[in-house]
Amino acid sequence: MENKRKKIILVDDVNFHLVSTKERLKKHYEVFPAESVETLFEILKNVKPELILLDVNMPEADGYEAIKKLKDDPLYADIPVIFLTSKSDKESIHKGMKLGAADLVKKPFSDAELIDCIEYQTDPEKRESNKAIILAVDDSPNILKSINYLLNKQYTVYTLSEPEKIKSLLKMITPDLFLLDCKMPVLSGFELVPMIRGFPEHEETPIIYLTSDGTVDNLSVAINLGACDFLVKPINETILCEKIATHLKNFIMRRRLRGRTR
Repeated sequence: MENKRKKIILVDDVNFHLVSTKERLKKHYEVFPAESVETLFEILKNVKPELILLDVNMPEADGYEAIKKLKDDPLYADIPVIFLTSKSDKESIHKGMKLGAADLVKKPFSDAELIDCIEYQTDPEKRESNKAIILAVDDSPNILKSINYLLNKQYTVYTLSEPEKIKSLLKMITPDLFLLDCKMPVLSGFELVPMIRGFPEHEETPIIYLTSDGTVDNLSVAINLGACDFLVKPINETILCEKIATHLKNFIMRRRLRGRTR
């Protein structure tokens, strides 16, 4: 028996894009086209889709307004939204991410690229097999154990208590985010950054510092080294998880738009 096809609502005010994208997807999904945000919400009264594809630039109400309205409504808040846009600057990515976009696909896109994004967002098994990788470096085994316990259900977590071994480890794994302790006996978290950035794939990988010494000087050094965040121990677990999710989504979106994969 054939599997039930996933329902996708496609929103774009340009008729050519609406029709052509529907044609490209209709072999794989049941596609409901909407030429405006108003039409999107009319369709939602009768259809519960697995995902919404949402154009960003529309004249009456744009994609940003639409996703805000979706995420504010308990009926629709859990539906993943993928933005379709010609914009790929950091500001646009951050804005979409902050409003709750699951992903962002840059126009023009290939069928394979768009379908891969849709499947990733609608297939729990695919998401499980593509968990983001986090590397935590700290000389305290207890802190590493706590980080692993906190994050390992959502991410693939590696821990390292001997920072001098980071180069060897980075030849075997490719983290999507680093959690670094600032002060460690052999090498500090600050000294690790040039080693990390020395790998071409890690030129922009997000780094979050975790430290018990939250001085202005340490914060200044972290910022100058390109860290994306600086958290003072003891770490609030909720804040840490929120920071990780935010920076990972931002990084993965930028990487996808550049056509790079892990």
